[in-house]
Amino acid sequence: MLFITAARAQDTSFHIYLCLGQSNMEGNARFEPQDTIVSNRFRMMSAVDCPDLNRNMGQWYTARPPLCRCRTGLTPADYFGREMLAHLPARNRVGVVMVAVGGCKIELFDKENYAGYIASAPDWLKNMAKEYANNPYGRLVEMAKLAQRDGVIKGILLHQGESNTNDSTWPGKVKKVYENLLHDLGLNAAEVPLLAGEVVHAEQNGKCAAMNGIIATLPQVIPTAHVISSKGCGVAGDNLHFNAAGYRTLGARYAATMLSLLYTGNAQQAPPYSPLTNTTK
Repeated sequence: MLFITAARAQDTSFHIYLCLGQSNMEGNARFEPQDTIVSNRFRMMSAVDCPDLNRNMGQWYTARPPLCRCRTGLTPADYFGREMLAHLPARNRVGVVMVAVGGCKIELFDKENYAGYIASAPDWLKNMAKEYANNPYGRLVEMAKLAQRDGVIKGILLHQGESNTNDSTWPGKVKKVYENLLHDLGLNAAEVPLLAGEVVHAEQNGKCAAMNGIIATLPQVIPTAHVISSKGCGVAGDNLHFNAAGYRTLGARYAATMLSLLYTGNAQQAPPYSPLTNTTK
């Protein structure tokens, strides 16, 4: 099997980000006309075949939503990419590779135990897993290896936790997934941080807001992890998902942290950051 590392990438100015999680990563809100206007410097690799969108698995396309599967919605990654490009040199491109399944626990991305998790899952989750050949983690790695032929993986974006609410072992489970990705893709943790978003905040009456206390401990378990605040992000009526405006805000916040890391190596010591959307905390 051909093993391709970031060191052999064809274009080091093409920055690639892996995105994984559950429904708030795959995109629960309908995208709007403004969301379909995007630079061709922002790319997405389709992780599934979408004939109606003229997309084939494993190929790059301009990153117009949906970025996850054929009928998903707006995601934090949509405005992460836009915001990154607004502040990177013109020579840079940004690409995202996304595998996410609404309603899943982090166990779905455990490469050793995912099969047992899927076997006990409800039918609606099984149907989504089938789109990734019943191995979402494996599909993410497969796509990431293809992406490494064209650019350099610079970070991993995670939004997951609602289905693991009150699970104090979640940070350790995330660490296992993160370290497996680093190993399987030949990546260095110091060069590929993990950015994890909070679930809907308590101030927005988030039904799973208690999970944010657990998410906050992630950097204690993974030194290269950074938590992205959801405070003030627009929320859907179910108090579980963000609305379109909320995804735009959250995506810009992911970008603010990543840009700080790229330019300073330390998000906590970053210079003042002025986002285009004026939505970053």
